[in-house]
Amino acid sequence: MLNAFFVVWRESLEALLIIGILYAWLKADGDRRGLRALFVGVAGGVVLALALGWGILHAQDELTGNALEIFQIVAMALATVLIVQMVFWMKKHGRKLKANLETQLAEARTQQGQWGIIIVAALAVAREGAETVIFLYGLAMGGEVSALVSGAAGGFAVAILTAWAAAKSLAWLPIGRLLSLSSFLLLVLASSMLVAASDRMIGMDWLPALMDPVWDTSALLDDNAGFGRVCADFAGYRARPALSALLIWLAYWVLVLLPFVVFGRQKRGG
Repeated sequence: MLNAFFVVWRESLEALLIIGILYAWLKADGDRRGLRALFVGVAGGVVLALALGWGILHAQDELTGNALEIFQIVAMALATVLIVQMVFWMKKHGRKLKANLETQLAEARTQQGQWGIIIVAALAVAREGAETVIFLYGLAMGGEVSALVSGAAGGFAVAILTAWAAAKSLAWLPIGRLLSLSSFLLLVLASSMLVAASDRMIGMDWLPALMDPVWDTSALLDDNAGFGRVCADFAGYRARPALSALLIWLAYWVLVLLPFVVFGRQKRGG
């Protein structure tokens, strides 16, 4: 539930902030037709994301045995890749997001009129929605659907409140810091899905365990109950990890954190 809440909160918040930027630009420009086109584009983006969700569920219903297992492992791996890509994209473009969106919208309106606004809005919303669908499907592989739905609904509601507070320019809401912190937590969540995919591949004998287990900390923190279960679901903690899964987890964090270290050194050197 916590994972779903966090993912939907972050993705919905980004989508709402994007919509808010486009809305404010069109409203300031006095473009009423553009505002209507914006809402049509937002609705279209939601429909595209829902269509992707339907397609994923339909594909799952058609698959059985190893084919279904492969599909689900690929979904978890893809969710991991998308999370990492999104975090780095936001780190690179986040500060210029408002200016870039306004430029894209102005160019689209000039070249394609109202259809240009619809396309820009639809693609912006569909991107966030598609990522949410894939993330939630990846999370669904290791949790209860009812808890997932409850967490997703709660995350969406809180995202609306957060976006409203940001729109009101409330000084006590550090939206930039919230997005930075959530980016790190998303990377932690991505590591848990990568570990879950690794566990499945080991269970299917597609990946050698090498050593299983490397250690056993279940007496200190059991990954099947209580706080240990939370750590397992959110951060990929395993009380009895296989060596190959542990190596994959370590490699993930080296690859993810290395660009931050290099960027920090370049910034200090510059």
